[in-house]
Amino acid sequence: MASGNKTPARWFNLVCVSEDIVPSGSFEQLAMPHFERLYNFACWLTQDRLEAEDLVQETYAKALKGFSSFQPGTNFRAWIYKILRNTFLTSRTGLKATATVPLDPEGEDEDLPTVSETPESILLQRSDGQVLQQAMEQLPVAYREVLLLCEVEEMSYQEIAAMLAIPIGTVMSRLSRARRALRDGLRLRLQKG
Repeated sequence: MASGNKTPARWFNLVCVSEDIVPSGSFEQLAMPHFERLYNFACWLTQDRLEAEDLVQETYAKALKGFSSFQPGTNFRAWIYKILRNTFLTSRTGLKATATVPLDPEGEDEDLPTVSETPESILLQRSDGQVLQQAMEQLPVAYREVLLLCEVEEMSYQEIAAMLAIPIGTVMSRLSRARRALRDGLRLRLQKG
């Protein structure tokens, strides 16, 4: 769902704010390198490019407004992704999508069988981006977001746990379930195709 260009989209402009509020250039220096990946993540969450544009704009506006609460030296990427996620969840689309997500019981330990097939190996066997995209879109938002944050954004379990405000065990459980659901979804789509 990449936008195809390597520069920030033309529909996005940072607004001018007083230098008393934000130290010169610091917000832009921290925030703009994450723009394209935030937009891609927003596209996956909303499944609509126009909504994703609105979500990213609102995220940057909220991040700029609350930049004084950001602690220098901490993980800015996790901070801005958390703002994007919370903005998405409080939107109509996010509330509708999360209403159907099954809850993960906290602390539930389950023995997961080791499998030789992974979503990545299935994808390599039949490299069809559209099939993968359709399978990803079928995942519940809670599974899709943790899978994207781990595999695409390459965030650590600790970063994901901090961003989503859930225990690391829940991150691992959701990631395992997301991979299993993606693997099963890919397998079904490939058998039909």
